[in-house]
Amino acid sequence: MRVETSAALLVMLGVASARPDAVRLFRKSRHAVGASSKFRREVPQEHSHEKFLTGVGEALDLNNVDQVQDPVFALLGNAAAAAGAGLVTDLDCLQQRVADQAFTNAKEANDVDGMANALIYRALERNTGSVGQASALCESETAKNPEIAALQQHQDPASDGAAALNKQITLDLAVQLASVGADPQLALQSGTFAPGEIGDQTGAGNTCDVVDDAEGCIFSQNLLVEDASADEIDAAVAAGGSADAGDAADNAADDSADDECADDAAADNNAAAGNSTATPTTGAASGANVNVFTGSLGSAPVPVVSDAANAKPFSVNGAEFLNEGAAIQRACDVQKNACANAANGGNAAFSVSDCDAQQQQCVAQSAAKKMKLRRAVAFGECGSPAISFGKQADRGNEDAFAPVDTADFNHGSALKPAVITDFICSQLASKCQADDATVAECEQGADAANALSGQAAADAFNAALGV
Repeated sequence: MRVETSAALLVMLGVASARPDAVRLFRKSRHAVGASSKFRREVPQEHSHEKFLTGVGEALDLNNVDQVQDPVFALLGNAAAAAGAGLVTDLDCLQQRVADQAFTNAKEANDVDGMANALIYRALERNTGSVGQASALCESETAKNPEIAALQQHQDPASDGAAALNKQITLDLAVQLASVGADPQLALQSGTFAPGEIGDQTGAGNTCDVVDDAEGCIFSQNLLVEDASADEIDAAVAAGGSADAGDAADNAADDSADDECADDAAADNNAAAGNSTATPTTGAASGANVNVFTGSLGSAPVPVVSDAANAKPFSVNGAEFLNEGAAIQRACDVQKNACANAANGGNAAFSVSDCDAQQQQCVAQSAAKKMKLRRAVAFGECGSPAISFGKQADRGNEDAFAPVDTADFNHGSALKPAVITDFICSQLASKCQADDATVAECEQGADAANALSGQAAADAFNAALGV
């Protein structure tokens, strides 16, 4: 997807514009709160699937625990998303967090349409810095709902491997839609546009972004490119119903029953593992176990087998997953259910609440490991690229900007953020050998920071890089 200028700047300035290439962001009332300056790259498309934004917004408003301003912010790049992210700090996870909370609210209201909207929204493409650039995945946390955890967002259709990946995402979405009682063919509507031309500087692209189109301009203008056929959707649901979809439904039911201390784990474990007892299997598939959790209260940790040769490279007791986070969540849930079964079966040494606490530790430990690995790769050979604003050692009593890590980013303080942000982005690309996605995030953060001043500028830059 394409880049947008800083939503933080838009919200702070509140400048209205009627230009056709302006970004229009919406609060709960879905009235515009700002507009951008002209784009140097391809126009955004965050309103292209407007009906799903509207549906998710309605569900989210039932209990907006993270105080996210509007679901549209999660479809923007990180620099712009920061302005409406509420309490969410990892902006790579904002789209998943919004979808997860909306799904939870809809589930509590027994609203199948609301759950379907949340699932489809989770699979929508997100804006990135240029044609052909894929958006970053959420790696620091796992969704609470396994139906949401099993999904990721579509990627720019011009990015490497997008055709196969987006098709798999659509098929995974179909399975999850079927699991909640929704029409699995709706998964086709999560698709995106025809691929743009990498390097195109015209800004034309194949996108649309019409705010007052309640259906969504990708539908009304017939721009949607479906990733799969109706027959392929039916086949995926038939194949996934006994594994991914069925287990997702089982897990959802088990989570509810566990809260009531019911002896429910056996059914889920039997469905997922194919066993006649509640003890999780270790799995016969070949590959490395990427579940780093070692806690064994009431049950041994469940292996997550990684095999890059498979289309879905992660498996837990025979259930396959595209995303490692979803697989880790399933392993932690299966272990929790086996633990709860033991507690409910008369083991007085621990309680179901102890099993719940262990499950949270399992997810948190794996998430911490993944974040550490991700940041080690993202920033290359350098430490944190964060900047600070305030009193600096080399500048008397005058507030200024400076790198936090002066060992890897050795630069004196400056009164303008651009001096520091441009230097850091240059170092990330050259000295640090950071990945392309991180450099692009840095450049977006620099654009946002350079249009602001003081602490707001430092915050915008750091938020774009997740530091």
